Amino acid sequence: MKGIIHVLTGPTAVGKTELALRWAEANDAEIVSCDALLFYRGMDIGTAKPTTEERARVRHHLIDLCEVHETMDVTEYVAQAQAAVADITARGKRVLVAGGSGFYLKSFFAPVADNVAVSPEQRAEVERRLAEDGIEALVAELRALNPEGLGALDTANPRRVTRALERCWASGKTVAVLAEEFARMPAPFAQWEVRCTRLDREPVDLDARIARRVDAMLADGLVAEVGQLRAAGLERNLSASRAIGYRETLAWLDADGRNRERARSHVGEPELAELAAEIVKNTRALVKKQRTWFRTQLPEHRVVAADEATVATLF
Repeated sequence: MKGIIHVLTGPTAVGKTELALRWAEANDAEIVSCDALLFYRGMDIGTAKPTTEERARVRHHLIDLCEVHETMDVTEYVAQAQAAVADITARGKRVLVAGGSGFYLKSFFAPVADNVAVSPEQRAEVERRLAEDGIEALVAELRALNPEGLGALDTANPRRVTRALERCWASGKTVAVLAEEFARMPAPFAQWEVRCTRLDREPVDLDARIARRVDAMLADGLVAEVGQLRAAGLERNLSASRAIGYRETLAWLDADGRNRERARSHVGEPELAELAAEIVKNTRALVKKQRTWFRTQLPEHRVVAADEATVATLF
């Protein structure tokens, strides 16, 4: 009989954290984070990372795995998640995956990465050629290596093009062959029954929660946190530094060439209100994208109104 992995997801600010804690407490479960920013130490306020008190209530996994200047990819996430699930179940506990980062979330339902090993030297060479010769040169080489065509590859996307070229170099195979092999790969958690519930709220309600959450982040010291993370190398990690809340604050700190590293955060200050409005706007745009992704990319799953959800009705 398959073991069960429970997955609780939903858009930013919908209310996943408290419901996850209550369900885990009631069901002797531990929580596996599925949030692409909770990996990084120090990214606490802007990610709404579970607090020390919340993590004392229920044991959490895959939080604070690396420094902010380091990077985490889906292959490493899958390996760490598999180890966490094995550890939790070996101790007789239930597993609750909580979070809304789409690509990482998808790993519980489908394969998300192939087994091609790209060396650091190959990756560095592709990046060098992209910088020196441009994306057109890389696409030309890809076409030469793939006389039967590049399929649906987005040749205007530098990341997609560089990853495709790396894998062709490393494997000696065409894009089409690699795609065929990937399609035959088993999902990382194929041996588990995965039960997924998505929380949702009415747009007006969620918009209000987002605004309150952003105000609370700024009041709790988001500006100071970003200043400290910048000193620790935040901007060397493109995915982390471009995350909502962090990218806007970095830009705000640099506005007009003024040094705002020492700024004291008071929500009522006009300049801080401008920052809050920008973060709120971008968070709402993210939620719109998340909702589309959940509807189109997740397999069949339950949708529960967050304001009506209880521990007993969640799954």
